[in-house]
Amino acid sequence: MNQPTLVILAAGMGSRYGGMKQIDGVGNHGEPIIEFSIYDAHEAGFEKVVLIIKKEHEELFKKALTDRISKVMKVEFAYQEMDNIPEGFSVPEGREKPWGTTHALLACKGVVNEPFAIINADDFYGKDAYKKIYDFLTSEVKDDHYAMVAYPCNNTLTDNGTVTRGVCETSAEGNLTSIVEIQKIARQEGKAVYEENGEWKPLAEDCVVSMNFWGFTPKIFEDCEEVFKRFLETSLEGNPLKCEHVIPTAVGTLIKEGKCEVKVLASKDQWFGVTYQDDKPMVVSKIQEMKDNGVYPDTLFE
Repeated sequence: MNQPTLVILAAGMGSRYGGMKQIDGVGNHGEPIIEFSIYDAHEAGFEKVVLIIKKEHEELFKKALTDRISKVMKVEFAYQEMDNIPEGFSVPEGREKPWGTTHALLACKGVVNEPFAIINADDFYGKDAYKKIYDFLTSEVKDDHYAMVAYPCNNTLTDNGTVTRGVCETSAEGNLTSIVEIQKIARQEGKAVYEENGEWKPLAEDCVVSMNFWGFTPKIFEDCEEVFKRFLETSLEGNPLKCEHVIPTAVGTLIKEGKCEVKVLASKDQWFGVTYQDDKPMVVSKIQEMKDNGVYPDTLFE
């Protein structure tokens, strides 16, 4: 089995956050969340990281991050470019919004040729998640047998606004049976709710969600390319400037079509992230608390 790679989705625009949150510092030495993710992944056994970025941000990432982590991890870049879409399609005039995380995933085709985990740059997942996905990728993964790290929905919400989550259903055997992207999920009176047609409705108490932490083989590129083409065929005409396709939707389609099964790995750690600027003080506090308690050294990569 080839040594697995960590892939990080870092090309997003951060519109709700208002800036480049992928490399915005939350540690006392200016470390962004992504640096803690790479540290945890390295501890779990990963030796290589591929950052999916916009080409124009490469020097920014090198100065803010990769010059440090390259001391212990092999670092490569993949570039999510707007015009890198399947033959027969063209970018609509005036479009600025990226095509979504399925398109970002496809930027790794030809760059990643081994089993890999893929995560968001701005989400803190916890050490347990990396250990579980590394073990899966080195012992279980196959071209039709993938994995996802899941979190209780209520543990992934912010008090500063609504979020979008991939809400999951699982089988008795612990495999993902469906995943539905639900927008405008919030916490009200300590419980997870979502807005539908102007009405707030409760999510199940035991609801688990995807936070875009997956374990794949390179076969996923071939399968997602076909799914992405069908998305462009059906969505470009109706919403040319803003339509996008995301990995949870792609995986849900592949499961429905019987092309793969996805094992759900439950993490014991609590997720947190910076969806909004107002989330940052909480994240800074939690990171410092973990440093104070010895979970992380004062300087991650010396």
